[in-house]
Amino acid sequence: MNENELQNLVEEISLKYFDRPFKHRVKINRRMTTTGGRYHLDDYHLEINAHFLVPQYHDYLVGIIKHELTHYHLHLLGLGYRHRDRNFKILLKKVGGSRYAPDIGLRKKKKYRYLYFCENCGLRYPRMRRINTQKYRCGKCRGHLRLAQTFA
Repeated sequence: MNENELQNLVEEISLKYFDRPFKHRVKINRRMTTTGGRYHLDDYHLEINAHFLVPQYHDYLVGIIKHELTHYHLHLLGLGYRHRDRNFKILLKKVGGSRYAPDIGLRKKKKYRYLYFCENCGLRYPRMRRINTQKYRCGKCRGHLRLAQTFA
């Protein structure tokens, strides 16, 4: 799906579910990994995560577009457009938009280099950087920490 097709889809969804036209631009953002889309308050355009534009994620895409259009229309009407606002929650539920972007495996899993553990309670502390075990203690029981494993 290209930007023109996406623009048409957003305009169609806006008229069908919100009974209001979408008069601004939709852009495809290929750098997004943790969000499905973004609404820009300054110039009113929408950005959609490029990974959701494949046919297998079409249902997710429609939910994301409804979510971003909820921000858009409420902001233009001068009502509460933020996630915590009552107007946002009510309208999003009414149109059937998704509250959160589904995880499709784009998030990077953290790889830890060091694993420390507490000698008293056994609590594990995975860390990216080395820590001074003489200086730091366990946050749970104040026991001594010991380096258990180093990963390459």
